[in-house]
Amino acid sequence: MALCWDAGRALGYTRWLATHHYENFHIVSFLLPRDLHQDFYNVYSFCRWADDLGDEIGDVDQSLRLLAWWRAQLHDLYEGKKPSHPVYVALAPTIEKHSLPREPFDNLITAFEQDQRVTRYQDWDGVFGYCVNSANPVGRLVLYLSGYRDEGRQQLSDATCTALQLANFWQDVTVDLKKDRIYLPRHLFERHGYTEAELRAGRFTPAFRNVMKDAVDVAQELFERGLPLAGRLDRRLALDIDLFSRGGLKVLDKIRKLDYNVLQQRPSIGKTERMRLLLGSLIRIAFARAA
Repeated sequence: MALCWDAGRALGYTRWLATHHYENFHIVSFLLPRDLHQDFYNVYSFCRWADDLGDEIGDVDQSLRLLAWWRAQLHDLYEGKKPSHPVYVALAPTIEKHSLPREPFDNLITAFEQDQRVTRYQDWDGVFGYCVNSANPVGRLVLYLSGYRDEGRQQLSDATCTALQLANFWQDVTVDLKKDRIYLPRHLFERHGYTEAELRAGRFTPAFRNVMKDAVDVAQELFERGLPLAGRLDRRLALDIDLFSRGGLKVLDKIRKLDYNVLQQRPSIGKTERMRLLLGSLIRIAFARAA
């Protein structure tokens, strides 16, 4: 017999999932308004499940079948059918309360499906197209949950989220390679005379340095384009957004300090550096509001 999830138990499940899963960052921070925490837990749990169905199954065909099932559950919810899965039981009132459109959720599933089918990208258009589905919907959902629905803020959010996705890719070149995924566009390899065979062999050469420099510069420009978003948000959300952006920029700085050799060492941010980033964001937001 299938387990029946009432609202209370479903909310408890998404809260547990969001606060017990090990990640580089929590989707909900202590800086966000408390009355939004559960809604963020619910959205996070949707993303967590979709991500795990894509990356934790170990079989492409099975992952695609499960992602199709997850999408069908989403569509049923938006068509007014009573959900049975705890994530959707919890997510339903969040969708209704904040009038969340279906498109960002659909796009996220599309990205996880794409990861099963596409492992190489020829140019920036391909990489950015992936980010439209994998990263940008998260930022848009955060804005929706916080009461922002205008196109101007969404575009700034898209730049920030794409930059964060790229920073994560450049940080994890060797991690993704173990999954047979390369997000560095092929045209950079061709431009600088580097090959996939050299990448697989872990060869750090002047050509690879140039590939990474170009990739880091693209992410830097996107971060800078999105930085004004923090100044157009509620103070608590602004602090979160600024902190995420500064963290991503710090990763890029770390890559530069490694002379772009991410093949031998994964750039990471220590606890002391994270505290400095938090203090820097606090000061920036405080002075911006005072001005």
